[in-house]
Amino acid sequence: MQEREWQMPGGSLRYTAGPRGVCVTGWNGAAGQAVIPDKIEGLPVIGIGKKAFLSQKNLRRVSLPDTVEQVEDWAFAYCDGLEAVELPKRGLLFGRAVFLECGKLRRLAVRGKSETVAALLAAAVVTSEAYYLLDPQEAGSEEWLGRWDARMLAVLEASDQEGYARQILCGEEDYGSTDLAAYMSGRRRRKVRLLFLRLLYPEGLAERVRETAEAYLRAHTKGCENEETWRVLLEEHGDDREYYELFAGIGCLTEANLDDVLADTGEAYPEMKAFFLRYQRERIGYSDFFEELEL
Repeated sequence: MQEREWQMPGGSLRYTAGPRGVCVTGWNGAAGQAVIPDKIEGLPVIGIGKKAFLSQKNLRRVSLPDTVEQVEDWAFAYCDGLEAVELPKRGLLFGRAVFLECGKLRRLAVRGKSETVAALLAAAVVTSEAYYLLDPQEAGSEEWLGRWDARMLAVLEASDQEGYARQILCGEEDYGSTDLAAYMSGRRRRKVRLLFLRLLYPEGLAERVRETAEAYLRAHTKGCENEETWRVLLEEHGDDREYYELFAGIGCLTEANLDDVLADTGEAYPEMKAFFLRYQRERIGYSDFFEELEL
């Protein structure tokens, strides 16, 4: 089938046309956003082809039209700057590893559905590696949320060493350091990211699951044997108020670790530090030397 080109703002699409409609096969352009039209030359756009946007490093946002029925293998793989994709609210057929190595993807928004769906759907494929949850039509339903939480708990319960032997066999040239401690810390960070996100978007969250999530985060805060909860907050979300408010609110900020938390924060995130200082005064019961003399 002959490939053609369609000019659009910021670049051009390559495509093939068939009896039922158009399949996008490639993208040429340096723009950060690609809004795929619902029709090209009067034909509906029904597919995003295999590797169509592979390794498009400049791409930040993509919007797929309501006419799309299928997104094929590796369509957006290795788009390591991709942050948000808008999907139609319909049953879509997804191929293998559509968003492979899209580490910055934070929103898979479905038209007409909540921000909870956008955030959890993205995490399902990026952090949970659960492509069976990539279902725009069912996303957000009670059953879907239950399956999302079941996957999160399975990730949480898995050994921090799981997969390490496979990495060793692959070698450093493929996966970087083969240091066991670093590997296990990375696994715990993955767990922390999922738990933070679910607590921030608690729609349909069972109390039992909430308690499990909060307990894990507290067990890995500053001052614990492993501090991934604090490291993820400090290194990835120091400017995100909802994250540091949650950190404090579930008991990860304590009288015992407060000084060390403030020392680690330094001057990097003044608003987070100011919040922690205020939290110290209002919630932890801080009193200074002169106040103690008055007692």
